[in-house]
Amino acid sequence: MTSNTSTAQGTARRVLNKVPEITVFFWVIKVLATTVGETFADYLTETVGMTLGVASLVVGALLVITLAGQFRASRYVAPLYWLAVVLISVVGTLITDNLVDNYGVPLWVTTVVFALALAVTFAVWYRLEHTLSIHSITSTRREAFYWLAILFTFALGTAAGDLLAEGLGLGYPASVALFAAAIGVVALAHYRFALGAVLSFWAAYILTRPLGASIGDLLSQPTADGGLGLGTTVTSLIFLAAIAVIVIYLSITKRDVETAQPDQIPGATA
Repeated sequence: MTSNTSTAQGTARRVLNKVPEITVFFWVIKVLATTVGETFADYLTETVGMTLGVASLVVGALLVITLAGQFRASRYVAPLYWLAVVLISVVGTLITDNLVDNYGVPLWVTTVVFALALAVTFAVWYRLEHTLSIHSITSTRREAFYWLAILFTFALGTAAGDLLAEGLGLGYPASVALFAAAIGVVALAHYRFALGAVLSFWAAYILTRPLGASIGDLLSQPTADGGLGLGTTVTSLIFLAAIAVIVIYLSITKRDVETAQPDQIPGATA
C-alpha cells in the first residue's frame, strides 16, 4: 500500500512539476539566455530599427502567448520553458531600457526599484505558499509567482549590470569577472558552508542575469566602447544557436526531467 501510494505521488509530481531539474545544463542555458536577452533587445532597436516601445510590445506579445502555453502545459516541456525564459529575458532588458532611455530614470533608481519588487514578490510568495523552492511549482499560483520573480530578476540584472559597467565606469570585462566571482562565492557558501539550497539557487539565479548581460555587452559592443565588436546580430545568433542545440539534446535525452520525489530533492521543502 505504501509503495503504491509513493509511486502514485511520484508520478503525479513528475506530471505537475513545471520546471527542469537543476543540472549544469540549466545554468549553461540560463547564462546563454540572459546574454541573448541583452543582445537581442539591442538588435531589435539598433539593427532592425524598432523603437523601444514597439520592440517591447512585439516581444511582450510573444511572451504572453508563450506563457499561456506554459501555464496550460501539464508538465515541463523543454522547448516551451526555455523559449519563455529567452523571451522574458528580452522583455526584462527592454523594460529597464525603456525606463532609462525613454523616461530618464537613473540606473541606480531602476536597480533599487526592481530589487524591492523582487523582494516583495519573494515575501508574498513565501507568505502564501510557505516555500520558494522551484521543485514545488505544482500549482498555477506558484507558477505565476515563479515567472514574476524571473521577470524581476532579469530587469534587475540589466539595471545592475549597466549600472556597474557603464554608470560607474567599471567596464565590461571587470563586470563579467565581478559577477562570475560573486556566483563562485554563492557556490562555495552552498557546497562548503551549507548555505540553504533555495537561497543559494535564487542568489545564483539573480547574479547570472547581470553576468549574462555583461557578457553580451562585452562581445557585441564596439571596441571603442570596451567591447569586442562582434555586433548584436552575430552574438545573438551564436547564443541562440547554442541554446537550440542544448534544448534539442535535452528534449531527446530527458536529462533535465525531474524524477525524484519532493523529499529526495535538496531544498524541496525549504
